[in-house]
Amino acid sequence: MTDKFVDWNGTAVEKGINILSKTGGMIVSPTKVGYIIMTSDGKGLRRKFEAKKRNLNKPGVVLCSSLKQLEQLAEMTPEIKKMYEKHWQEDILLGCILPWKKESESIIPDDGSKELMMDKRHTSCFVIKYGKPSEQIAKELWDKYHKFSFASSANPSGKGNKGLVENIGQRIEQSADLIIKANDYVKSIQPKATIDTRYEQGVMVSMVDKQGKLIPEQDNKRGIEPCPVVIRKGLDVDKIMKIMSDIFPSWEYRHGYYY
Repeated sequence: MTDKFVDWNGTAVEKGINILSKTGGMIVSPTKVGYIIMTSDGKGLRRKFEAKKRNLNKPGVVLCSSLKQLEQLAEMTPEIKKMYEKHWQEDILLGCILPWKKESESIIPDDGSKELMMDKRHTSCFVIKYGKPSEQIAKELWDKYHKFSFASSANPSGKGNKGLVENIGQRIEQSADLIIKANDYVKSIQPKATIDTRYEQGVMVSMVDKQGKLIPEQDNKRGIEPCPVVIRKGLDVDKIMKIMSDIFPSWEYRHGYYY
């Protein structure tokens, strides 16, 4: 272990915040399902893609530190907003693919960030309740520096880290400016799971059609299309599908559909 490794002690890791508050920072941080790469601008995003050797076809992940921030950035119907509110209240990790609000696109740094953290349809995956260590960093970055927190799993593309910092891969370990360790925290989220049975990702729900347009409200009517589509199974998928069923009379499950 080198001096770029630090232990999470339950409070915000100021060294990580300082790195991401500056241009081009890239750190590895713990979440409920494992370790992620966190960046905050175009230079950091380019470093992330280089470290992972990852394709550019996937929607970018935006870590939201409050429902207020989410509402400021993303287009939502009242039903989608209700769904986020319910997951926030119950501390459930959730990510939905949503369009950016036109006025919010203007606050994205003019440094290549837009092309790297949203797809060609101008959508991203907006995530909440992803885990205390990373939530603390994202909150201070937004509140104090008004900087975004962009994320991607910290492992070679296509491979999981099994919730262990030791598995992030040599390339990412060498590339990151800081690595925050919290294996015990990650394990505590799924205490009964084994390395083989644990979820390594959060649930992702698409709330847009093929062109990236927001789905219509259902207003308790049946058979409304397009409808929400669960495109990735993950942590608490059973709880999430129950909440979706209470809000949306119609929704689909198509794992991997976006890709």
